Amino acid sequence: MKLIKLLSLLAMPLIMAQQSTRFIYQVTQTPDSTNTEKKTELAYLDADGKRSLFYAENSLKRDSLMDRMRATKNFDRTQMQNLRSNLQFTIEKDLTNQSLIYKSRIGRDNYSYSETPVFEWKILPETVKIGDYQTQKAETRFGGRTWYAWFTQEVPLQDGPYKFSGLPGLIVKVQDDKGDYSFDLMQTKKITEIYQPLNRGQFITLSKSKYRDMEKKMQKDPASFINALRNSGGRGGGNRPPMSPQEMQEMQKQREAEIKSRNNPIELK
Repeated sequence: MKLIKLLSLLAMPLIMAQQSTRFIYQVTQTPDSTNTEKKTELAYLDADGKRSLFYAENSLKRDSLMDRMRATKNFDRTQMQNLRSNLQFTIEKDLTNQSLIYKSRIGRDNYSYSETPVFEWKILPETVKIGDYQTQKAETRFGGRTWYAWFTQEVPLQDGPYKFSGLPGLIVKVQDDKGDYSFDLMQTKKITEIYQPLNRGQFITLSKSKYRDMEKKMQKDPASFINALRNSGGRGGGNRPPMSPQEMQEMQKQREAEIKSRNNPIELK
């Protein structure tokens, strides 16, 4: 009996190491520089110590809804509209080398790029307790913004929301100096494994600079850009029938409205 108890105790660290943790952040942002109204939603950071995935809570809800729709064969697109997010991307990090893969959509297609961000953190003497954690302040420049982060060594995970990482502990809070974007840890919980988003077709891999160029072209003229992609066969979202003129018009209107309300991105450059 003593041997069994001893083996159980020895196995505990291994069992715990195999678990993943979900860090739930409240994301507050001002995507429209002409409108001071802030948008707030939840995002998840799933991590197992070796890798992590950052994504919007509504992404998980949409996938769950799609599973139910497929099971019942009752496809109600209005329910999907209620789960729209301002965080239309996922970020997969390799925590061993601090590299990441950014995945998102442009038009109807899926794109991804790899990046190893360089965060030149300046750790400041200021400390403060946030929730249950004792944190310390740090500062960096990234994406054309000055960012302040509060990290805790009580969680020995060199990770954080969005692309942020590289501090000696979990980032509990990070915000830019203008107050346009803020990520605040609200809750943590154990999960069996890191969330796997539904497969929505193949991803086209390109460089970050190429991706940003395509975003700019899409924002400048959505209809022409999508037509050019379709005519060239450059589709990353799976086999879809050609878009009708009415679909093109509806998408253009939708994209134009989104463009007007997304003129203040997280990364300015």
